[in-house]
Amino acid sequence: MAEVSVRCPHCHSEKVTKRGKTDRGKPRYSCNHESCSTSTFILDYSYQGHLPEVKKKIVDRALNGSGIRDTARVLNVSQTTVIKEIKKESSLRSINEAALKKLIHSEISVEIHKVEPVDSELDEMWSDVQNKKHPRWLWHAIDHQTGTVLAYVFGQRKDAVFLSLKALLEPFGITRFYTDAWGAYQRHLPAQQQVVGKSNTQRIERQHLTLRTRIKRLARKTICFSKLETMHDIVIGLFINRYDFGRSV
Repeated sequence: MAEVSVRCPHCHSEKVTKRGKTDRGKPRYSCNHESCSTSTFILDYSYQGHLPEVKKKIVDRALNGSGIRDTARVLNVSQTTVIKEIKKESSLRSINEAALKKLIHSEISVEIHKVEPVDSELDEMWSDVQNKKHPRWLWHAIDHQTGTVLAYVFGQRKDAVFLSLKALLEPFGITRFYTDAWGAYQRHLPAQQQVVGKSNTQRIERQHLTLRTRIKRLARKTICFSKLETMHDIVIGLFINRYDFGRSV
């Protein structure tokens, strides 16, 4: 009699036990590995949306210019499946923890390494949710020397939202801010630490172009608006967390 070794499709563990059958008579299994979040699974799914490799493609396509309907058509899954899978990504960070840890480490070993002052470019980028009457603003800051994204927040183009971003930037010990002439910066940043002018914000403007090119819902001339602020923020947050913060999301 031939035996087939069953592995969990999520963590690839062999600590698997039988868990009855589905309504269609397919064997169901349970993964008993302590670090696996999967409760039960089957090996031969009838619906493609249950496959781990398809779920990964949903997020990958969202970060590479595909909309909800595009992804659903190409992967042969429902739009509801695409939306649910993207909404599962709730472990996003608004601050670049890797860059902050590196900075803290440099300060600890100050006797050996010279600590360079941190200069930051600040800017805000608009996009629309539902329609053009509902703009949504991405406020973010990058390192002036390296272009590394330090932190970001979403909201309206108001002082309260900028103050949330400013609070996230405090641990970086930024000594100089490069901004445009928007009033929130003038009101809440020390004049002696601020340099106003577009000539010093070219890196962050290039970051805006990258986002608008890679994420479909950020294109300027489009009808592919986000229907919900939640989806809008998650997709952009996923892009920044993966490609700028270096997190495996």
